[in-house]
Amino acid sequence: MTRPFLQLHTLTSYPASLLNRDDAGFAKRLPFGGGSRIRISSQCLKRHWRTFEGEGSLASLEIGGNAVPQTVRSRRSFEARVLNPLLDDGVDTQLATEVTHELMKALLGESAKAKAKKAKPKEDEEPVEEEKPQARTEQITVLGEPELEFLLKEARSICAEIDNPKEAKKAVTQRFKGDAKKNLGQLKQGAGLGAALFGRMVTSDILARGDAAVHVAHAFTVNAESAEADYFTAVDDLLSQGDDHELGSGHIGSTELTTGLFYGYVVVDLPLLVSNLEGRSRDDWLNADRELAAQVVQRLVKLIATVSPGAKLGSTAPYSYAHWVLAEMGEAQPRSLANAFLAPVPTHPDLIANAYAAVASHLHDLDTNYGAVEARRFTALGPVERLEEALNSEQRVSLPNLAEWIGGQVRHAGD
Repeated sequence: MTRPFLQLHTLTSYPASLLNRDDAGFAKRLPFGGGSRIRISSQCLKRHWRTFEGEGSLASLEIGGNAVPQTVRSRRSFEARVLNPLLDDGVDTQLATEVTHELMKALLGESAKAKAKKAKPKEDEEPVEEEKPQARTEQITVLGEPELEFLLKEARSICAEIDNPKEAKKAVTQRFKGDAKKNLGQLKQGAGLGAALFGRMVTSDILARGDAAVHVAHAFTVNAESAEADYFTAVDDLLSQGDDHELGSGHIGSTELTTGLFYGYVVVDLPLLVSNLEGRSRDDWLNADRELAAQVVQRLVKLIATVSPGAKLGSTAPYSYAHWVLAEMGEAQPRSLANAFLAPVPTHPDLIANAYAAVASHLHDLDTNYGAVEARRFTALGPVERLEEALNSEQRVSLPNLAEWIGGQVRHAGD
């Protein structure tokens, strides 16, 4: 049994928080089961997992003593990683700018509308310094550190061969008609770890598109929407300490605060993850080196269980660990357990106990109707006896042991 899919289900409680806001500053919401729920978008969740800097972060991952290449998501990637290093090398400003712009166009096509503005003085004004050359895209690009290092190397080589900025387009075109395009496509983990996990969409015929190996659902509260407006004031310290003892605020406002128990759902396509990381065919994943993939999923489950969205840190401290994490490994098409909460879970007398009972009942029904085809382990806090309808005590482990079990399933799949 190859067990190609990993499914992760979580329940996490947040009190007095505003985890993910819409364009009006209110909590994001989702109509579900005839009622409104508080929501956390998948984009919000993925970003916090990707950018977490503490122990066990994705950015600190190493294999064989070497750091795993990361992904750079920015409109300024070419400016920061190609143009500015050329300028630091002492390359003529116009030549460096033109070469960088032509590289952008070669890779990104029409979406690479680079800028190289110069400030022009008005009449009767003293000349002003030229603005620093820019090389920015209109939209965020997703490029790996190996790709950016390769492009900088090519740019340096081109700048050493030509001295006329007007020759930049021809020089770049010739490069990518030759070995440069092939070499760029053969970079191992060229798009970086972030793209290997969460994919990237490109329209270029030079850069490789990557399908996401990690699928993340929007998290939502299993209980009905619970929110209130928080009226607050900021006291003016100097005003309140004046001789007239005037009491007053420097600011008055209000914000929305929400509470709830959130259901989260993540699916990892393990063959695709190995393929993205190792550059092997998805069908050949069992013959590839799976150590990096195993370490990635071990870290990922810990991040999902312990890393919170970071909105309004100073005023709400929205830090929570998951009450419950269920890991399932199997070959069948993944399926969410969200429908366990089609009817909002009652908050009384114990929201956690009621949520455990609801998800256990739904999971039991799924097993009865479709068969229990997944291998399972879980970690949980609180009234775990409410889970017994679908999960037994032998499947319960600590979070570190859950991560180790998942890693072992990846390393030894097909054995």
